[in-house]
Amino acid sequence: MDLDLIRRLSVPADTKVVLCVLDGLGGLPGPRGRTELEEAYPQHLDRLAEQGVLGQTLPVGYGITPGSGPGHLALFGYDPLRFEVGRGVLEATGIDFPLAASDVAARGNFCTLDADGRIVDRRAGRVPTEVTAEICAALEAGVHLPGVELFVRPVREHRFVLVLRGHALHDALTETDPQREGVAPLPAEPREPAAATTAALVNSFVVQARALIGGRDRANGLTLRGWAMRPDLPQLPELWKLRAAALALYPMYRGLARMVGMDVLDAGTNLETQIEALRTHWDAYDFFFLHYKPTDTAGEDGDFQRKQQAIRAFDACLPSLLALAPNVLVVTGDHSTPAVMAGHSWHPVPLLLHGDYVRSGDSTRFTEQACAHGALGTLPAREVLPIAFAHARRLTKFGA
Repeated sequence: MDLDLIRRLSVPADTKVVLCVLDGLGGLPGPRGRTELEEAYPQHLDRLAEQGVLGQTLPVGYGITPGSGPGHLALFGYDPLRFEVGRGVLEATGIDFPLAASDVAARGNFCTLDADGRIVDRRAGRVPTEVTAEICAALEAGVHLPGVELFVRPVREHRFVLVLRGHALHDALTETDPQREGVAPLPAEPREPAAATTAALVNSFVVQARALIGGRDRANGLTLRGWAMRPDLPQLPELWKLRAAALALYPMYRGLARMVGMDVLDAGTNLETQIEALRTHWDAYDFFFLHYKPTDTAGEDGDFQRKQQAIRAFDACLPSLLALAPNVLVVTGDHSTPAVMAGHSWHPVPLLLHGDYVRSGDSTRFTEQACAHGALGTLPAREVLPIAFAHARRLTKFGA
């Protein structure tokens, strides 16, 4: 939906909407010919599917494999092709780093390299955050770039943020992550002539960093991606005339929620504490975004059974959320992460909408196949919030 039209039609209302994003929810058939969602048999989600309405979303477009940034931005109602937010900015914002308008930020991964400089583990065994913090401190103190202030800050596990601050920096850079193992990290290349100096600075950072950490058994190398500068996004609470809150544990998703104007709440350390925080703040907000990461982590690790278990774990906590009686509940994902592919994919994402004024279909299960035949059809992910808020009576009539 057009954002100017949303401004015109949105109206305050005394209703509650909850958007639950099971990261990487969509899957593909595994060893027994069924997807993770089909194998999980989530009883509460299946019951909601029977009472509600199903469909499937396209985060960006047909055949396009989305990153988590555009996937979530679309679910928040923004066209991800119009509003691009780089991963580096999201990670930096997620850890409350004060980005200046001219800063260039990248999301970094510590990886493990072999003696020939080839990547043998893209995530360095998901080293503990405390180890990453020590490495970041060493790099921030030990790497020096002419005319540039350098910040290297830990995010979570093997992830970190690199921020460059200086004059005439540019974010039109290629990524150094080849997205596979068995090859060396790539050099940063300028995608525009104006970025040539920044690319040279980045490559100097990588060389100096390798000299400092190359002797480690693991996390002895790094990759950089998602180069970006801070954008100016329309604010979700102003667009929809409501109070919005986010309950997310990972910095990137907290960062994206903060960038679109949500209040980012202290949500503890797990799904149970997220739901408890939701309950605590229930009266203070109209819209809640709840992010659940384990489905995506298991999918990216290629662990079919663990993804199946993650779906069941979410389902087990669902009654606590339903006890709050939201007027509209949406359950979906930001993209598909089939365990058999061990990564994001272009496949449509399951969508469930439950609440007031729903035209229930004939589904009895929440699965990819049921969603493909659901009454909502296949729709752009950016249309999910307008549909949810319409069911919550937060959109008035268009025209006479």
